[in-house]
Amino acid sequence: MSHKAPRVPQIAPAYTGRLAMAPVPTLRMPDECMDPDNAYRFIHDELMLDGSSRLNLATFVTTWMDPQAEKLMAETFDKNMIDKDEYPATAAIEERCVCMVADLFHAEDLRDDDPSSAVGVSTVGSSEAVMLAGLALKWRWREKVGKDWKGRTPNLVMGSNVQVVWEKFCRYFDVEPRYLPMAKDRYVITPEQVLDSIDEDTIGVVGILGTTFTGELEPIAEICAALDKLAAGGGLDIPVHVDAASGGFVVPFLHPDLEWDFRLPRVVSINVSGHKYGLTYPGIGFVVWRSKEYLPEDLVFRVNYLGGDMPTFTLNFSRPGNQVVGQYYNFLRLGRAGYGQVMHCLSQTARWLGDALRESKHFEVVADGAAIPVVSFRLAGDFGYTEFDVSHALRCYGWQVPAYTMPEGATDITMLRIVVREGFSADLGRVLRDDLNTVMGHLDELKPGGHFDEIQPFAH
Repeated sequence: MSHKAPRVPQIAPAYTGRLAMAPVPTLRMPDECMDPDNAYRFIHDELMLDGSSRLNLATFVTTWMDPQAEKLMAETFDKNMIDKDEYPATAAIEERCVCMVADLFHAEDLRDDDPSSAVGVSTVGSSEAVMLAGLALKWRWREKVGKDWKGRTPNLVMGSNVQVVWEKFCRYFDVEPRYLPMAKDRYVITPEQVLDSIDEDTIGVVGILGTTFTGELEPIAEICAALDKLAAGGGLDIPVHVDAASGGFVVPFLHPDLEWDFRLPRVVSINVSGHKYGLTYPGIGFVVWRSKEYLPEDLVFRVNYLGGDMPTFTLNFSRPGNQVVGQYYNFLRLGRAGYGQVMHCLSQTARWLGDALRESKHFEVVADGAAIPVVSFRLAGDFGYTEFDVSHALRCYGWQVPAYTMPEGATDITMLRIVVREGFSADLGRVLRDDLNTVMGHLDELKPGGHFDEIQPFAH
């Protein structure tokens, strides 16, 4: 009996090899070599089908950097961040970055002559940073509870508006998530909700500095004050972690007098994304602790097979050093004055967009870009179409503006969101405003009635 070989998906050679006719398999490794220019052209052309990253207003992640930063990052792709003994200059740059972040957030015990006085690590974005901060909270709870911890279930109190990585942390590390619901006119948590949800097994409370859903700042100082009052009266003593992924590199420059960081004694750890408003390409993040006592020593591993005695507290091991180098470039290139200028410029553009949307008959503005450069808004009534229809229509002009339903407590609310990032100029903002006006005119005539509700996904 003869058996037919399974059909293998293939791609045609197109114009990359003008006279080559042999197809190229896509789901198994080709048998023969390919000319490097042809391989480049194959991949380059297929990637053209992606949306433009500069017009992707859904993402917080940086899509533009100085050419000099790109050159430095290209020069350090091959350096493994974990090989600190082999790449001491890169390791020193990482330490300096952690120090600068800790200093920006007013950490304790920092000394100019001692980079090890900053307690923190660089990570692959805030997702890894969140995991590390959560583990430290859990370990400190175990130390406080004592030997009986094995028969108890730790819990973490946070809003239903947290980024999905907090859900992952709780599931992966056996922590009960206690989600505080939103309301139709409130998309952040309150001190009263926190006090009603904590108990002796609460490892911590998470406050968000710039929520993913709307860009609003949660009342971290008020939450800390309520917990301080409870502890002073002989009640529970619960630490606070601040998820500053989106706002950590914005608020210190736009709102320097706002107390949300280590100036509040109850805040024990903070995570931040360098690849968001730290203005660095993905993926780089940081987690820093108030002082050494808040990072349990049991969580720090020491290895010597790379050369030297290397302490490490990360979930990832090998990763390129170029993201840290790119972040260090930004810190030196911009300084506090430069970051302040960039953030004020982005905020000005965001607030202009917020004002333009507010003047429209179509929209209710929830966040106008004043807190961080994020504008969130929704339809102000029933116009015969939904926010998902608006999002889909904007894609015809190249704009990617996400539409998504809000979390528990406000699931019947749908939101649109625009993230204003470096590279999104005021001129592009005006073009977006004009395109949006055109789109709304078309939708007013067509009234698609939610036709795209089920096919417009949104992921954090």
